[in-house]
Order: sequence, then C-alpha cells, then structure tokens
Amino acid sequence: MKPKILLSANNNKQYYIDAVNSAGGQAVCEYLPEVDLSFDGLILCGGNDIDPKYFGEEINGSVNIDAPRDEAEFKLAKAFIESGKPVMGICRGSQLLNVYFGGSLIQHLPNADIHTNKSDHYITHAVAAEKGSILEKLYGENFCINSSHHQAVDKLGAGLRATAFYENVVEAFEHTSLPVFAVQFHPERMCCSERRPDTANGAPIFEYFINLCKKQK
Repeated sequence: MKPKILLSANNNKQYYIDAVNSAGGQAVCEYLPEVDLSFDGLILCGGNDIDPKYFGEEINGSVNIDAPRDEAEFKLAKAFIESGKPVMGICRGSQLLNVYFGGSLIQHLPNADIHTNKSDHYITHAVAAEKGSILEKLYGENFCINSSHHQAVDKLGAGLRATAFYENVVEAFEHTSLPVFAVQFHPERMCCSERRPDTANGAPIFEYFINLCKKQK
C-alpha cells in the first residue's frame, strides 16, 4: 500500500501532489489541515513568512504573515515529530521546522535579489552539500537548484545539522536523530511537469521521503 502523505500548503498545491504521487506516495494536500496521525508522513510546503514572535523577535522584514497557518503547522509539526513520523520541510516549511526546534530566521536577506525574483520561472544557482548528507548521497557534493525566498535560517535549531549551502546561506538541514529534513529550495518545481534542464531533478528527494515513510510504518 502506498504511504499516505499529508501536505500543508496554501497555493501551488498540484505541484506538490504530482511530486509525491509520482514518487510512489498517496498525497492529500490541504490548507490548515487538522492533525491526523493516520498519515505516514508530513510535508510542510512553501508559502508566506512565519510570524517572528515564534523566535522572539519583532517584525523586521517579514511580510504577508498567515497567522492561522502558523498555528496549524506548529501543531502539525509537534504531533508528527513526537509520534516519530517522517517530516519534510520545503522553503517556508524548512523555516518553520528550524523555528520549531528553537532556531531563528534572517527576516530579510541583505542579498535577497540573488535568491528570488518576481518571475514564476525561479532563478537558479549551485549549492554545496555536506559529505554524508541526504543531499550529497542523492546528488553529489555540488548541484544546481532553483531559488525563491527572501528569508533564511539564522540560528540553527537544536539537533539540526546544516547540510547544504549557497555562499553562507543554509539551503538544507537534517535532524541528527529524527526522520526530519528540509530544503530551502523547491524540488516540486524541479520534477514532473516542472522538470528543467538547468537544475538537478527534484524527484529523488520525494522518492527518498516516501521510502523513509515506508521504513517507519
């Protein structure tokens, strides 16, 4: 039976659904989903900025905060992580997981223009993956990704290991003991109908997550 994957997203839902289903999962994607531990794994997707109150700061660059989504996704993260189920974060989702584990965020990168743009066709750049990390095993030490963010990890949360970088910006991390990992980029926009020649294929990330869910069942 295919692992059931709960995805929390507020836009571009079909990209995430296609990526999970093509990787062998059964995706259910909702905005503000209730906690439901009958699912085998959780993916926290991209979207608006997180309220900086969650990491003890005033608003200083954060925009378009979605308070109901913040509340819902911190509850989801807590429930799935405490149950030992796999959790993956993408873009906003990676930032939320870092904050969940006690980390903080750069609210607006000083060089945000090289990490995002106004076009729907995301800009790209290379990243360097740490040896032994999930991404290094999937793609090697250097590979190209897309990029669409103006915030990034500042202080890394407890138990997290940064595993990929673009210059000094953390592009991925994984937990040292829990089945939790995250990427700052958008692998769902690097696979299936969104496969592009100027980046790595995003599909192996979803395949890795689905296999992780199978192992944890």
